[in-house]
Amino acid sequence: MTVIRQDDFIDSVADALQFISYYHPKDFVDAVHEAWQKEQNPAAKDAMAQILINSRMCAEGKRPICQDTGIVTVFLKIGMDVQWDAQMSVADMVNEGVRRAYLNPDNVLRASILEDPAGARRNTKDNTPAVIHMEVVTGGTVDVQVAAKGGGSENKSKMAMLNPSDSIVDWVVKTVPTMGAGWCPPGMLGIGIGGTAEKAAVMAKESLMEPIDIHELRERGPANRVEELRLEIMEKVNKLGIGAQGLGGLTTVMDVKIHDYPTHAASLPVCMIPNCAATRHAHFVLDGSGPALQTPPSLDDWPDITWEVGEQVRRVNLDTVTPEEAAQWQPGDTLLLSGKMLTGRDAAHKKMKELIESGEGLPPEVDLKGRFIYYVGPVDPVRDEVVGPAGPTTSTRMDKFTDFILEKTGLLGMIGKAERGPAGIEAIKKHRAVYLMAVGGAAYLVSKAITSAKVVAFPELGMEAIYEFEVKDMPVSVAVDAEGVSVHEVGPKIWQAKIEEQALDLV
Repeated sequence: MTVIRQDDFIDSVADALQFISYYHPKDFVDAVHEAWQKEQNPAAKDAMAQILINSRMCAEGKRPICQDTGIVTVFLKIGMDVQWDAQMSVADMVNEGVRRAYLNPDNVLRASILEDPAGARRNTKDNTPAVIHMEVVTGGTVDVQVAAKGGGSENKSKMAMLNPSDSIVDWVVKTVPTMGAGWCPPGMLGIGIGGTAEKAAVMAKESLMEPIDIHELRERGPANRVEELRLEIMEKVNKLGIGAQGLGGLTTVMDVKIHDYPTHAASLPVCMIPNCAATRHAHFVLDGSGPALQTPPSLDDWPDITWEVGEQVRRVNLDTVTPEEAAQWQPGDTLLLSGKMLTGRDAAHKKMKELIESGEGLPPEVDLKGRFIYYVGPVDPVRDEVVGPAGPTTSTRMDKFTDFILEKTGLLGMIGKAERGPAGIEAIKKHRAVYLMAVGGAAYLVSKAITSAKVVAFPELGMEAIYEFEVKDMPVSVAVDAEGVSVHEVGPKIWQAKIEEQALDLV
């Protein structure tokens, strides 16, 4: 009989969550580096360079890879011969581990979990509760897999109840473009096939715990239908030309993972969940000998890559920029921003709209005329930091507010992650505003461009409060210009055509 102590279990969970907040798995770093080496689109190559530089900086500084430190998912396989030396339930022990990890004063992680999701949506302040899947198995150990999944990629999950005669590959290839770039490619696709609807979703999520090994599979050849599907889906998805951050390019996915399960004769449930450029997962086993702590990797595992300012980069002073100047920017242009900007996400936009409609108006500190707003919810700072990791959030969530805010405030531009939807683009074109894109998955790198940060409105919203940032040489790309031309629409089309013409090897 194996005895698992309460403190050993809690300490192991907390250690794993801290570890994955700042260490990418080596297989992921290697895969991004390989994709970077072969990428031919300069914009996509630049985005991957920022992801790799950010990854190394986080490993060195032990700070989060992404400002969205995720919702915690835990898979537990508990041996039937295990005995617990504990006063707490297994779920309570997991959540205590989450609490300790996210409130660690040396590396505070962002609390993103809201209770009463269909009502008040109150932040639980410690990122609990986790989503926990438990299974009782033979043996005398507790096998634990933990992941921290960002909302941007989780929100792009797709499910379908296909007919048994339908093509899974066709469904995936048709569906991936509808996901946009808010899941921060390049990443992985986890696919669950069979069982029931909820079983397919759990399998898709669990498959993402596996290491990237598609190249080994290709070299040895597929041994079954699932492995054939992995290779076929990866090749066809990469031929779409979506590329890193949706900018167009050769690599959209670096691996495809599939779990399957027997299903009803009338059914073919399929769920697809993407993993983003902040891939975070860890595995450990408790055998009664004490806590299972993670082993830090060597910094030699990271490639030596630098990001250099090219001759075509425009430097922009946010304090003096004019609509006429912004109208000259072209989709795909790289800008270095300096000066002051405001921040705001979903909750702040909703509150601003309510205040304007009520006649009360915005606080004087939130004068948006001629200014830029950055869609971000930063991590709290530690030690001598001005602000914690502060990468962009998915911009399409603000599309519903864009026309109203541009019309009522005179806002000049927005900065966020990935593409804008049709409503957002139409509003940008109508008001001759601009939308700039920062790289998702480079949050710590971005934070180093922020020289000051202060909350100026709505402090009760926590990480969704409105800040004023002052930045120095913050790198962004022009994603939608004043004419409404979107690089996320143009780029993938160009690269899909190039891939077809050149018959490039994309697996």
